[in-house]
Amino acid sequence: MGRRPPSWWLGFTLHAVVLVQWLALKHVAGGGSPSVADRVIYAINAGGEAHTDSHSILYRRDPLEGRVGRASDYGMKLPILRTSPEDQILYQTERYNDENFGYEVPIKEEGDYVVVLKFAEVYFAQSQQKVFDVRLNGHTVVKDLDIFDKVGHSTAHDEIVPFSFKKGKLSVKGEVSTFSGKLHIEFVKGYYDNPKVCALYVMKGTVDDVPKLLPHPGLEKKEEEEEEDEYEEGSESKKQVNKNRVQSGPRTPNPYAADNSSLMFPILVAFGVFIPTLFCLCRL
Repeated sequence: MGRRPPSWWLGFTLHAVVLVQWLALKHVAGGGSPSVADRVIYAINAGGEAHTDSHSILYRRDPLEGRVGRASDYGMKLPILRTSPEDQILYQTERYNDENFGYEVPIKEEGDYVVVLKFAEVYFAQSQQKVFDVRLNGHTVVKDLDIFDKVGHSTAHDEIVPFSFKKGKLSVKGEVSTFSGKLHIEFVKGYYDNPKVCALYVMKGTVDDVPKLLPHPGLEKKEEEEEEDEYEEGSESKKQVNKNRVQSGPRTPNPYAADNSSLMFPILVAFGVFIPTLFCLCRL
């Protein structure tokens, strides 16, 4: 009968098996690809402190604090729709300025990227009160952004902008420019009030890799109503066309189809000529 292995060896083997199983499960669950947090290369909580969100993304404290613009936590008194309770803080604080301002993001590796800009309107209660643009290295990627018009009051809204950096060139929105390795995210003052941002991050990947906000029942209902209105308008147009159109129905028989007068006319003419001729011949 062989010697039994020492107890420490059994414990080591058991821990090794558990570790291998955990790594295997993690690989299957994650598909072997990096998580969202692992893809993020830059994230800041504008106007606020550092925060780790529900996707494990670590947002740094606003680097513009005390340097550019003003920080506001006015939204802290409001619940923010379309986001989880632990992530509302990302939409409750903001940075704004009475002129253009922005952030500079260093990017070293070539590839496909996405910048996610987070907004919530917590002050104005109607549209056309705050409207501004967003530019990436001079390229306008968001034009005339009216947050309230998009989603309403105290509601999370994300602007997702894909771009790529390859062979020293920045490609975004169908435009190309020389890229020096620094991404300039600029919030541009418009005709109504001041530009602002609540939070932002830059990640390597595509739009499909970006976590989406929770659905907004009000917006979905509005879209459904618009679709129904379009459908009803289309139906009414069809009804009007059908109403104006003459119904074909069964074909009316051709009244001349059974008329043989055109065939009888030559016969009658010939008969009319033949009778007088015959009468004259008989007189002779």
